[in-house]
Amino acid sequence: MAYQEADFSLLKTVPVAGRRNKVDGALLAALPQSDRSFTAFLASLPDVLAARDLRAVIAGVASASATGRGVVLLIGGHVIKVGLGPLINAWIERGVVTHLALNGAAAIHDYELAAFGGTSEDVESGLADGSFGMAEETGAEMNAAIGAAAANGRGMGEGLAAALAARGQLPGGDASVLLAARRHQVPLTVHAAIGAEIIHQHPSADGGAIGSTSHLDFRRLAGSLPALDQGGAVLNWGSAVLLPEVFLKALTVARNLNAGRPTHFLAADFDMQRHYRPAVNVVQRPTRAGGTGYLLTGHHELMIPLLVWGVLGGMES
Repeated sequence: MAYQEADFSLLKTVPVAGRRNKVDGALLAALPQSDRSFTAFLASLPDVLAARDLRAVIAGVASASATGRGVVLLIGGHVIKVGLGPLINAWIERGVVTHLALNGAAAIHDYELAAFGGTSEDVESGLADGSFGMAEETGAEMNAAIGAAAANGRGMGEGLAAALAARGQLPGGDASVLLAARRHQVPLTVHAAIGAEIIHQHPSADGGAIGSTSHLDFRRLAGSLPALDQGGAVLNWGSAVLLPEVFLKALTVARNLNAGRPTHFLAADFDMQRHYRPAVNVVQRPTRAGGTGYLLTGHHELMIPLLVWGVLGGMES
């Protein structure tokens, strides 16, 4: 068989001085010297890829807060159960967050941590004998709170926070995002997926109450989104499906009622792996009419503290 060979002697090369480089000395990492502050640590990161994007999100959130624009947090359950509630609360206390939206799992983990001091059971062992998700107090208390909220025209988030506030003992109350939002009067919504949350498998569950309070919270989220216009920020932390879908529909409602606004805001997704819906429904589609989008991939317990403290440090400088 006859092979054709490329003649390398005929190749044309170019001088390196005439080539445009993506990386040069100005972008490289540097060890902090005498300054060992967190701000110095952030500045020491290389100015490329995810490090550049992280700094851009930090700057965008800090700017949104400083200029009175909306900062909407969409929180999945894993973020709460790995212990990040106190960091969310630090933002709430500093006035960064203008709307806090939780999926049902996040609300359950937060309620259990506040009320009982612990959460996150062993699913496999409980699934074997049918005891998974069957903690009596969790189902009874949360479903009662949702029922009371429905009877009084409240949203699910508002009702759960009120129930926690009225509870006698709160071994984990300081870490609760539900309580922090209530205390600082930050709009708080919980978005349920019926059948996807452990409290729905309890005899005390009322589908009508769950539906009415969660739908009210959907309308409230849509009502908060106009504040994103021209410089706000929406951050999805750890919800792969539900909250990206809810956000997209709420954004449609907001734009329908406000002549195509909000636009020109920052959208960022933080998760352990890339998922279709956060990428498309939160980051890409909402910012095509104007704005910027970022996808940052990494463990919540590492990435979110970097973001939170970066914003707080920027507010103090």
